Amino acid sequence: MGRNDIYMPVPASENSPSKNCSLDLGDSNAPRDNQSNQYDSILLKSLEADVGSVGANVGPYFQDGQRRVDYVLSYQVKMPGSIRRKASRFSKSVLYRSLRRSLSRRHGEPTAATKEDPEIAAQEQQVDYHDDDNKFRREEFEENLLEMGLELEKDEGNKIPGIGFLKIHAPWKVLCREAEFMKLKMPTKKVYEIKQGSNLVEKTRLFIHKITAPLHPKVEANRLTNIKPLSHPFSREKQHLFDLSNRHTFFDSKTRSSIVYEVLKRTRCTRAKYTMGITSLLGNGVYTSAYPLHDGDIEGMVAEASDRKLLYEEWASYSVFYKYQPIGLIRKYFGEKIGLYFAWLGVYTQMLIPAAIVGVIVFLYGCATVDDDIPSMEICDPRNNITMCPLCDRACSYWKLVTACGTARASHLFDNPATVFFSIFMALWAVLFMEHWKRRQMRLNYVWDLTGFEEEEEHSRAEYEFRVMQKTLRKDRAHKSEHVKLTCTDRMPAYLTTLVVMCFMISVTFAVVFGVILYRISIKAALHMSSYPAARSNIRATVKGTAAVINLVIIIIMDEVYGAFARWLTTLEVPKTDKSFEDRLIFKTFILKFVNAFTPIVYLAFFRGRLVGRPGNYLYVLGSYRMEECAHAGCLMELCIQLCITMLGKQLIQNNLFEIGIPKLKKLIRRRRSDMDSQQEEDFNMTLQRHEKDHFLDPFVGLSPEYMEMIIQFGMVTLFVASFPLAPLFALLNNIIEIRLDAKKFVTELRRPIGARAKDIGIWYNLLRGLSKVAVIVNAFVISFTSDFIPRLVYQYMYSLDGSMHGFVNHTLSYFNVSDFQAGTAPVEPMHLGYKVETCRYKDYRESPWSNTPYELSKEFWAILAARLTFVIVFQNVVMLMSDFVDWLIPDIPKDISLQIHNEKVLMVELFMKEEQGKRLVAREKHKRDNQTSSSSQQSPPQIRSRPFTHVNTTNC
Repeated sequence: MGRNDIYMPVPASENSPSKNCSLDLGDSNAPRDNQSNQYDSILLKSLEADVGSVGANVGPYFQDGQRRVDYVLSYQVKMPGSIRRKASRFSKSVLYRSLRRSLSRRHGEPTAATKEDPEIAAQEQQVDYHDDDNKFRREEFEENLLEMGLELEKDEGNKIPGIGFLKIHAPWKVLCREAEFMKLKMPTKKVYEIKQGSNLVEKTRLFIHKITAPLHPKVEANRLTNIKPLSHPFSREKQHLFDLSNRHTFFDSKTRSSIVYEVLKRTRCTRAKYTMGITSLLGNGVYTSAYPLHDGDIEGMVAEASDRKLLYEEWASYSVFYKYQPIGLIRKYFGEKIGLYFAWLGVYTQMLIPAAIVGVIVFLYGCATVDDDIPSMEICDPRNNITMCPLCDRACSYWKLVTACGTARASHLFDNPATVFFSIFMALWAVLFMEHWKRRQMRLNYVWDLTGFEEEEEHSRAEYEFRVMQKTLRKDRAHKSEHVKLTCTDRMPAYLTTLVVMCFMISVTFAVVFGVILYRISIKAALHMSSYPAARSNIRATVKGTAAVINLVIIIIMDEVYGAFARWLTTLEVPKTDKSFEDRLIFKTFILKFVNAFTPIVYLAFFRGRLVGRPGNYLYVLGSYRMEECAHAGCLMELCIQLCITMLGKQLIQNNLFEIGIPKLKKLIRRRRSDMDSQQEEDFNMTLQRHEKDHFLDPFVGLSPEYMEMIIQFGMVTLFVASFPLAPLFALLNNIIEIRLDAKKFVTELRRPIGARAKDIGIWYNLLRGLSKVAVIVNAFVISFTSDFIPRLVYQYMYSLDGSMHGFVNHTLSYFNVSDFQAGTAPVEPMHLGYKVETCRYKDYRESPWSNTPYELSKEFWAILAARLTFVIVFQNVVMLMSDFVDWLIPDIPKDISLQIHNEKVLMVELFMKEEQGKRLVAREKHKRDNQTSSSSQQSPPQIRSRPFTHVNTTNC
């Protein structure tokens, strides 16, 4: 084969692809020669283009410079034995270096021959067999592609040693045929004017659009226009309806690549392990990668104007962070599915702005009122002289309540009456966000001509086909005619494995959280026993901070582990279609990552400090570990610290640092392993063609990781917002960076994805809706049980003498007689405070030691518990009712969009009626002309026909 081989479709009679897939590749060479002759009969022209040719076309075109490359397949090519022996010992980058050296010495002196190791020779023979087998599979697949009408061109140059490329072009007939099969909506010649709505909502939207005009990107596809072409599913019989004046631009590059991909998925290769198309060939290593090409370069002197360059300038740049996204251009270049993701991310980020503003106001309210908070003032007042019981056995001694002054004042910043209002606000905010997105989604469906779009049944996955084939072979011949498919019985072992492994993974998460609890208990006791004053100065802050960081590191590590396990379990289940595979993978990944991220937070919010016991009768785990208590101001401050560190850490480290640092690290390693300096590497890249440049980019792995980041963040923002009002602000700042970071990744670092069509965000919407419902319940319990909001209300209206909060701290503390300590648990240094302590205080609602029922739960405890449960029920039902009312009040489809959709249907009917009337008029005119011709021929023929008849008779005579 030559370096550049161009293939064209040939008639079926001339093309004789080999259909026999059981060739004996080890013994017979005749079939191979016959195969090569048949394959070479398709070869029209072989261009031996020089690598350093100045006139070589570096754009996304065939060698003729006319036909556009719509898709590229790459594969391993057979290399000389000496080079392959080197490649077996070194990495891929070393292979490139050694091969470049050998190629540079190609015209030099020959190297001395060396003796071959028999073991190496046997391995090479096995590799040759595998390479030849893959080659035959590729030949059959490419012949079938030619039968489908595609045009092919091979490029096995030496710029990327060991890699060959198959460039694919779809001619006009194939594009029309496949567009009709795929029911692609294309714009017709008919255009109509979009009538702007006259209601208040529409006028407000247009007014806001005019005000924010400087924030819109300078992209034509993103501007509002009053003219819209009427779209209709493409049909070859109705080509006259469409504007085909320029066939090169009628189907854009995104549509062309998606059409070719559909052909590649349908085309069978029976030599492959599975019988389906390109997915099975990629899985078997017949081809190493498959991707459409980017439109062009984005930097440098040779960078021409293109959609990719425009996206880089107006979207993937941090300098335009304050601008709206060019959603129309994103959809045009990447497809509807990716366009919907960035549209959803933009709506979510915009909706975070009011939430962040209100959250900051709530936080500032806490800062402004901290000096007026009576409970904090009582804790910080040294005149109260309240002696507290030890926080741990033996090592800890008695302590003064005044030492918790800083924690009490800091807790008020997040635990104040405004947080209740903020929780209600965020519950309604979540509903408004979902409604706003539904309306935005319907507007995009109308603009992108996705109304009426229904996802067709996808092709079966290669693994599913292989399992079905195995099941078919196991069946008797008498049942072979039946349609075979995988049933629940076939998948039952996989389902049981999934259930067991998921439960085990969740148990691992609980065990890790329990380990961090033991760490906190141990390190607290160790610091209390330390002889260094610095270690004992701020024990609580040290324990809280280090435990939160450890939780963060474990969460980040386990996220990667859980993602791998979720993919493995989903593969075991063998879903039939790619969509089913994706939905199952998303569900498993979400469950595991959600449990991983929120288990430490749930423990701090609802369990810590409640499974403690009391002095003299504490609860112990593993024999000697006493369960930890909350600070006097409650666990809300520790919950806030855990949320803050987890949220910021995941966003900065896992989301941003990994996405920025890992590509730069790969690039640095690749540069260090290369023999070329930066200038030589830049010059080398300048000589590469478009398909060679895109080969070095990372493959697109889907949108699930991007969505998962935002879903977990949405949970952080809504579920425990009562304890951390600044969460929306941190999420907003992160998303502003995340949008541009993802944009740069899609435009510059990833291969171009397939332009997949979609009308919604799929299962992610259901997850968001579920989280918004759960958030109402969680926040109700956080306000009721984690914060001191309910105990303060109960004290103020039931037990306070003057209706104020004076005396609240003393009301929450119970008495304990130090003589009632269990043996071996009393402090080692009872005189730590300088005086003998007879009674100490602890936070709980229990009877005093001198009462008739010492240390039993008091009636105040039961009154507060009843108030807490009542608040949960009332809060949940009121907020749910308000949310449902807002959901009912706001229609899912904007009124102007529903009117435009109706008008579009009417215009389409009128267009077809006019077409039918035109056909009838043409038929009538034709019929009238035929009648006139026949009537005239009946009147004048005697004179006309008599002459030749007489002449003929005369001639015959």
